[in-house]
Amino acid sequence: MKYWYLFFFLGFASAVQAQDNYEIQVYGAELVKPRETIVELHSNYTLNGFKQYSPDGMVPTQHVVHETIEITHGFTPWLEVGVYMFNSLGSDGRTAYVGSHVRPRIAAPLAWHWPVGVSFSAEYGFQKRMFAPNWETLELRPIVDKQFGKWYAAFNPTFTKTFQGPDQNRLIFSPNVKGSYEFNKTVALGLEYYGSLGQVSQFESYAHQQHQLFLATDLNLAPQWEFNAGLGYGLTNATERLIFKVILGRTFGAGSKVPQPSPLPKPQ
Repeated sequence: MKYWYLFFFLGFASAVQAQDNYEIQVYGAELVKPRETIVELHSNYTLNGFKQYSPDGMVPTQHVVHETIEITHGFTPWLEVGVYMFNSLGSDGRTAYVGSHVRPRIAAPLAWHWPVGVSFSAEYGFQKRMFAPNWETLELRPIVDKQFGKWYAAFNPTFTKTFQGPDQNRLIFSPNVKGSYEFNKTVALGLEYYGSLGQVSQFESYAHQQHQLFLATDLNLAPQWEFNAGLGYGLTNATERLIFKVILGRTFGAGSKVPQPSPLPKPQ
């Protein structure tokens, strides 16, 4: 009996994975500049994860590498569009193309002079069922951030709607938070939190929620380069226990001088 309980628990835990560990990032409000394109590689390695197949056929995450290619282009000061290609690298049939997402994002223009940075993204796409229990989803992500001298904070209260999968017709709440401190012009160090609490109308019990805390660094090596790395620890049994992540990005078209479109009208 205890073995059936274990399989059930692992299956449930995989069903609430935050971001599916392909794109582990707390977004800042700033967009890619107009006519610039950034190419990013998200590399995540699960050192200590789920070790068995779930009853619905989801592959284990133990010692698997997730590689995500993200390409984002800036169209105006208030609009960018990104695309994602998810890939898995692992033994025992766990190497595959997993799926793709598309993500338009809008931001409050700087001309509005808000006290915080604000943007909003809507990310739609699919993933193969053996890698994600919810294989067609729409993620709605409000983004708020603020720089306080050398301190930086960002908050992403994320909501995910599932069109196909066990969470169909449910709205899942997954808050992401980041806080960091700039030691100099090159190095910032901080904490990133990723959670998945369950359905908005009724959160899961704490043991069935996901809570993961990363010690992370951002390196500002050159204006056209982006680097973020971190080691994350899962605080509940429903979360992968230990993950190492790296984000490496390169901007193309930086410094191009383009006419700036007129800002959106100020809200009434």
